[in-house]
Amino acid sequence: QVKLVESGGGTVQAGGSLRLSCAASVYTGSRASMAWFRQAPGKEREAVACINSYGQATFAGFVKGRFTISRDAKNTLSLQMNSLNPEDSAKYYCAARPPYGGVCFLKSTWYHYWGQGTQVTVSS
Repeated sequence: QVKLVESGGGTVQAGGSLRLSCAASVYTGSRASMAWFRQAPGKEREAVACINSYGQATFAGFVKGRFTISRDAKNTLSLQMNSLNPEDSAKYYCAARPPYGGVCFLKSTWYHYWGQGTQVTVSS
């Protein structure tokens, strides 16, 4: 059974950086497709980035080159966030689904497993 636990959230000033991590236990075999989502109060959950089993990443348009997503051999997922602004403030969630070749989608309903989230606050 899959368990996801996020960490690394906190408070940072505008222009600063944070690195989020997601410790994941997944099915043995091929690596899972994984993603980061975020949700601010009063808003719908939105995708940030996803990474497929080959390590290829897809980013939401608002990222604008500021973030990178990576995954190690143990399926520990990371999100390096640079040049943060107050609009990035949200609770960030790690998500995963069974391996699915060379694709990943920025759609929350596509993922089977979710962590509890970690709060990111960017002050102006």
